Amino acid sequence: MSDKKSKSRAAKAAAAEADVAAPAGDEASGELSEKRYAREMKKLHVELVKLQLWVAATGAKVCIIFEGRDGAGKGGTIKAITERVSPRVFRVVALPAPTEREKSQMYMQRYMPHLPAAGEVVIFDRSWYNRAGVERVMGFCTPEQAQGFLKAAPLMERAIVDSGVILLKYWLEVSPEEQTRRLKSRFEDGRKVWKLSPMDLKSYNRWFDYSRARDDMFVATDTNYAPWLVAPSNDKKKVRLNIISDILKRVPYKELPREKLVLPKRQKQGDYVEPEYPYKVIGQVY
Repeated sequence: MSDKKSKSRAAKAAAAEADVAAPAGDEASGELSEKRYAREMKKLHVELVKLQLWVAATGAKVCIIFEGRDGAGKGGTIKAITERVSPRVFRVVALPAPTEREKSQMYMQRYMPHLPAAGEVVIFDRSWYNRAGVERVMGFCTPEQAQGFLKAAPLMERAIVDSGVILLKYWLEVSPEEQTRRLKSRFEDGRKVWKLSPMDLKSYNRWFDYSRARDDMFVATDTNYAPWLVAPSNDKKKVRLNIISDILKRVPYKELPREKLVLPKRQKQGDYVEPEYPYKVIGQVY
């Protein structure tokens, strides 16, 4: 083997070793490769399954709130959390605009039925904090109603936590430049057009109105029993890994013992004969 080839192979091996050794959240490591992202996500998904089994076995109640500007990455993060767990345990709540009847109710009333019961993890894709954000900025509530909410929210969350719910509140913080890039991509990608609503366009130019609303929300509702956890989200891969890692640290789950599973033998065919039925087989396009 030539000296040149040996150096080339040694360099490749060193690069591969560095990719394995670098920590998942190290900003100095630069952008995560797809391979490394998939490897780290697989580890976290295994832990989320352990958390799921613990929640179901112990009757724990977990409520996770995701808030942030349009395009901050809430939906992608929630999808990353839930793609390998059971929807019977992990339930996602994304409420539509309130009906006329709901508008006449106490504001928090429409959210209460969705809080977790024993053995559930409920994830809110936007939550009661709509009143502190989009409703306030877009004029869907009065300033007095917004201020009233900010006074009432900590009291309600105190009651939720006192009832035994583990309450986690994440704010995904995206930069103006990255938000612009992501919203523009929704114009061009047929898979994303459904994500862009008229409300997104109306609220886009109110960046600093949303900043003021966010600041007021943090001051009023960032409590020691239900703190706001801020996750920088310009890098989609990293924010997903970082948030899942944080959830796993904050929920005191333990790995439960499991029986070793073995597939039983299939029954013998006996006198069964496949029927000559004219099955309507779908087209084999691929």
